[in-house]
Amino acid sequence: MPAGQPDDRSILAPQVDEHADATPVEPGAPKPDLRRTASALATVRARSLSLTVLSILALLYTLFFARDFLLPIVIALLLDLLFSPVVRALTRLGLGAPLGAAVVVLGLLAIVGLGVYELSTPVQRWANTAPATLATAEAKLKKLLKPLERVRQTAEQVETVTSGAAPAQATEVVVRGPGIVARVFGTTQRFFAGALQVIILLYFLLAAGDLFLQKLVKVLPQLHDKRAAVQIARKAESSISMYLITALAMNVAEGIVVGVVLHLLGMPNAVLWGALVVFLEFIPYLGATVMTLILAIAALTTFDSVGRALVIPGAFLAINLVQAQLVSPLLFSMRLTLNPVALFVGLAFWWWIWGIPGAFIAVPLMATLKIVCDHIDALAPIGEFLGQRDSDERRETVRVAQA
Repeated sequence: MPAGQPDDRSILAPQVDEHADATPVEPGAPKPDLRRTASALATVRARSLSLTVLSILALLYTLFFARDFLLPIVIALLLDLLFSPVVRALTRLGLGAPLGAAVVVLGLLAIVGLGVYELSTPVQRWANTAPATLATAEAKLKKLLKPLERVRQTAEQVETVTSGAAPAQATEVVVRGPGIVARVFGTTQRFFAGALQVIILLYFLLAAGDLFLQKLVKVLPQLHDKRAAVQIARKAESSISMYLITALAMNVAEGIVVGVVLHLLGMPNAVLWGALVVFLEFIPYLGATVMTLILAIAALTTFDSVGRALVIPGAFLAINLVQAQLVSPLLFSMRLTLNPVALFVGLAFWWWIWGIPGAFIAVPLMATLKIVCDHIDALAPIGEFLGQRDSDERRETVRVAQA
């Protein structure tokens, strides 16, 4: 192109010298064959791989930026899987699907409202004393962490001496982000708007019954696809509903045990801590960790002795250990066959995409994904990686290693 003449071409069509000759890196090395490279990039497999990567990136982008729209829909769908058997049972008793859906939704609202009313008094009492409570906990934690603080100060002094420069007086900049309540539930307006969307959509889903499944079966062209759609829907509904019911019953039992034990140990607001256990235990791994930290801070502000204060989180950890190692494997033995690595990765993924609400629904979403992958041939390898290892796979691995 002549000098000084503007280049109107797009960056998607770069300027390439077709007559350029690339010098090999080593003497005798073969010259690059651009025609062969171009033909390889033009194959169906290369185009399919590129399209798959772009589709995955587009899906992640959509899930992240459309979370305010998608999250209420996903929660309503999971609740629909949970309460659809109840609506069908009411239908067999003579109630129509719309009336049965109304009974279920109103009953759910009544239970939630009763729980909020019963917990409002201890929550308000704890909120009124929270500033003094946190200040007391901070003072006691400073005493416990005093040796570590000395080590940090010594390290800073050593670094200052070895660098030979006087410590600069840095200007402290405090960036105030959203509070913990805003991080969990968002703003009040957005939280209530999302809750209203979930309630309305849940009613219509329950009232519709199997309408969408029937429509899907009708539009699918192949008989095999129709059967797969029905199997996926029934298996997902059965597995997710049984998981949610079992998890809720187990969390309520654990919350009651924790509340009784903490009350016997002299911990105030035992009902509040038991309710938090029920709520947080829906998050695998992280829920128990957060609950332990909350109980440790609350106990440090309640008891003068640090040893007695540490008994409170220790008691919770003992109860949670029994639940995680004995009760959960017994109840969830064949309901959800997800391996721990896939479960933890899925938890981290949905936490990253949708925050704390995503962590609460990570297990049902991962279970639904595995069910879908197990019934679709093209996605069967993904479902296999998500599942647990059985004894046959262990023996096969040993035989291959010895061969």
